[in-house]
Amino acid sequence: MKKITIGKISANFSERSANIEATGTIGTFGPPKAIEVLEDDKESQQVKDVMGITSFGKKAKTFNIDDMMAQVKATAREITKQPEISSTKEASDNDSNLEEDEDNSDFIGPPIPENIGEDISQLKTKSSNNSESDSDEDNDIDNHYFMPIKHETSMHHGNKAVTAVTVDPSGARLASGSVDYDVSFWDFAGMDSNLRSFRTLQPADNHPIRGLHYSSTGDLVLVISGASQAKIIDRDGFEKLETVKGDMYITDMARTKGHTAGLLAGMFNPTVKEEFLTTSSDGTVRTWDFYDGGKNHKQIIKCRAQNGLKVSPTAVTYNRDGKVIACGCADGSIQLWDFRKSSVAPASQIRKAHQPVEISCISYSHVGDNLLTRSLDETLKLWDLRNFKKCVHEVGDLFARYDTTDAIFSPSDQVVVTGMSLKKGEKIGYINFYEVNTFKLLKKIPVAESHTIKINWHTRLNQIFVGTGNGLIKCFYDKNKSMRGVTLCVVKTHRKAQHSEVVSTQQVITPHALPLFRQERRKTSRKQMEKDRLDPVKSKRPDLPITSGQGGRVASSGGTLSSYVIRNLGLSKRVDDDQDPREAILKYAKEAEENPYWITPAYSKTQPNSVLAYSNQEETDGEPDSKKTKKE
Repeated sequence: MKKITIGKISANFSERSANIEATGTIGTFGPPKAIEVLEDDKESQQVKDVMGITSFGKKAKTFNIDDMMAQVKATAREITKQPEISSTKEASDNDSNLEEDEDNSDFIGPPIPENIGEDISQLKTKSSNNSESDSDEDNDIDNHYFMPIKHETSMHHGNKAVTAVTVDPSGARLASGSVDYDVSFWDFAGMDSNLRSFRTLQPADNHPIRGLHYSSTGDLVLVISGASQAKIIDRDGFEKLETVKGDMYITDMARTKGHTAGLLAGMFNPTVKEEFLTTSSDGTVRTWDFYDGGKNHKQIIKCRAQNGLKVSPTAVTYNRDGKVIACGCADGSIQLWDFRKSSVAPASQIRKAHQPVEISCISYSHVGDNLLTRSLDETLKLWDLRNFKKCVHEVGDLFARYDTTDAIFSPSDQVVVTGMSLKKGEKIGYINFYEVNTFKLLKKIPVAESHTIKINWHTRLNQIFVGTGNGLIKCFYDKNKSMRGVTLCVVKTHRKAQHSEVVSTQQVITPHALPLFRQERRKTSRKQMEKDRLDPVKSKRPDLPITSGQGGRVASSGGTLSSYVIRNLGLSKRVDDDQDPREAILKYAKEAEENPYWITPAYSKTQPNSVLAYSNQEETDGEPDSKKTKKE
């Protein structure tokens, strides 16, 4: 090539850039000069000689610029050589690939990797080894799907079936409900290895508990019972709200303020902490606002069957953003409602999703694309919301005795879990783990000698809580994969209270020991009640009946006015009401004749002989009959 010259700028392209070496020097600025030694430096040097040291403090590090530049040049040469080698290799590979592409132009798709045979052989050896040891295979499944099932413990709720289990979002407390009307609260940080609840109450009186659900903040608990009124209690069990009861004589459910029949299900909104919903046997789903006090529902959904009649929504859930409500009805249908569109007709529905029996559970996946349903027709089905016409996977022969039998997704959405009830002749209840994509049975774990009903797989704790039919709550966890929760309790040993007995020989006399200063011992409520019962003032005893007048009160004196006058004003002697008055008067006839007192003494002198009236026949003959005196 020719050398190109433009003015004073020249460039020679024939020379290779690799052969041009950089000088690597900055140059010098002026001639070198000797460094002047200051007087202070002389004095400091003398001090160093006297003290026997070489320098004050830490010596500064010196750098050789020539050595550093030589090292930089060497590294630059190595870097420039590596791209050249790689470029030559790429060129050769491209040429070989072009030849292979020309030969294999008939093949469609990417070429098969060269080491695929080695990988297949390795997989075969692994599968053979796993078939030899079942324990290794189980460990691989547990590690791949993060199933915390290596360890377990039990919490005793009662003697009847546990139909509700919920854990607050932080994983600090657990609440359980049963058909024995009790709700128990469990605090993991405050429990020891005995695993006893710190509070038990009956919020719905004599109604079984069907469901419990914590709010998104964990400060409130929604209680769904067999009554028509839902209740909200705080973390310690104190009532905060009770929904109003609707008028059962109004046929239009939209005009009633609340439910008119027993509740079936309910839950809090996952995004709006003050909103919650309830379902009832009256065929409605109602949303409520906590700050409204439960005086009136916020919105209402009326579920209808295919024939137009009302149907009870037995299971309900929100989607992950709280905008769509999914209902599983008693006729086996699934209905999705979106209030942003309409509250009159469902956004989408499947009429014959299950057999015409109750759907016990319906739940969204954490991603929100899949829907899982569990029904009393002994089936478990997975639905894809993007193609909501036919179920993706189905598993049968899953017996369920309770209408609250659960089915949930794992926190990673890779596994679904459901419980099974005991058939006749069976003794142990199981929970089954299925792979989401294929519904292949991964695990079947025995839980208890009873039914398995409610299941809760907490996301933060990575622990599984199962409510059983014999009143136990089984807790499954893994020491390596689970955190907090039950792992805090099982390591705490229960310490028995040591009662120490001390006999004092010295007698201490204090002023408070004297009867004047002695305080009464606190009596039990029963003894205090018996003592108050004897006190007429504290017991508010009515006045006792009296036989004679005293204290301004008059004794009872018969039922008539005459008996009252005779007893209290006329006579001093008591007269019975049952006595015949004629006999009482004739009793004194003989005494009146012998000893007259009132009228007879007056006539004894003036008219000793009684003069009786005689009849005048002559005077009365001329009178009419109506004027004649009547005679006996």
